[in-house]
Amino acid sequence: MAENENGQEKTELPSEKRLRDAREKGDVPRSRELATVAVFGAGVASLLAMGGGVTARAKDWMRGAMSPDLGLLDNPQHLFGHFGELLLGLLLILAPLIIATLAACFVAPAVMGGFNFATKGLVPDLKKLDPLAGLKRIYGPEGLAELLKSLLRVLLVGGAATLFLWPAMPRLRAMLHEPLERAAAGGLTFALWMLMATAAALLLLALADAPYQKWNWRRKLMMTRQELREEMKESEGRPEVKGRIRQLQHEMSQRRMMEDIPTADVIVVNPTHYAVALKYEGGAMRAPRVVAKGIDEMALRIREVGRQHRVALVEAPPLARVLYREAEIGQEIPVKLYAAVAQVLSYVYQLRDWRAGTPQPQLADLGVVEGDTGGAGA
Repeated sequence: MAENENGQEKTELPSEKRLRDAREKGDVPRSRELATVAVFGAGVASLLAMGGGVTARAKDWMRGAMSPDLGLLDNPQHLFGHFGELLLGLLLILAPLIIATLAACFVAPAVMGGFNFATKGLVPDLKKLDPLAGLKRIYGPEGLAELLKSLLRVLLVGGAATLFLWPAMPRLRAMLHEPLERAAAGGLTFALWMLMATAAALLLLALADAPYQKWNWRRKLMMTRQELREEMKESEGRPEVKGRIRQLQHEMSQRRMMEDIPTADVIVVNPTHYAVALKYEGGAMRAPRVVAKGIDEMALRIREVGRQHRVALVEAPPLARVLYREAEIGQEIPVKLYAAVAQVLSYVYQLRDWRAGTPQPQLADLGVVEGDTGGAGA
């Protein structure tokens, strides 16, 4: 079982975050055997498919390249341009082969897990220069796997070449007595088919190596239970970080609440322990809304801010306690408290219009009973 640096066994499959981080660093499964056979096989198959046309064009090009142009002797400054034309002609002849091999370069990445471009993979990693790590790779399980692949590669390629050459020896000997052009054509065709047999042998090795590389890549990314727990904590948020966030949110909420108190119409209080600030805008609100509430120290702060901004304070202990328990900041008051709050607001509006020398308005009994789920009456 794989172990990490602390000796803990990696028994858990890699998480999606672990796999995503590995890809961002350029760590993806890759099979050199699959890449080699894809490019090599595409080149050989292209030569077999287009060999006749390529050979004819190559012969014409060679004939033109080997035929001296006497006019260049009088104009040596044209030699460079002539060389460029010859090179361009050769590239045009080889263009199908080049395009086929370049296209084959994308086969292995597509099969092994898709294309992945990671800038982090371009950053030099000094750990790769560690000689101890290099020795561990050479003499460790990965080095053993590479040795077995090399031996298997020699056996497969050697076996394919032997099986192909042995029955073809009489045909090769007969080429010695054939005309040069015919023997050359036959030898080229034979060489191409032998290369194709070699590619088939390498394909067998690639079919074994590709699944192994995928498995080995996931094995390296396996996690210990501790690593999995740490990752879950990071993704969900560490308790101390979540607590700090909640504290900041609470502080921001209190700051906004204190800023809204000056806009309130009335603060209903239970002389010292409870305070609830209410606001009502006729036509804009269906019912009064709670803009601030608090108990004990917070209640004192609400009362103090209210006094500073000349917000009316009304002592109604049962109503203050029920409002605090059942109404939320920023929301409308419960329906069962409509009548009682309406009386309080009416009382506040009467106080605003009261003039000295006239009877002072009095707040009637609100009829609020704590724990009453039915309603509140005047």
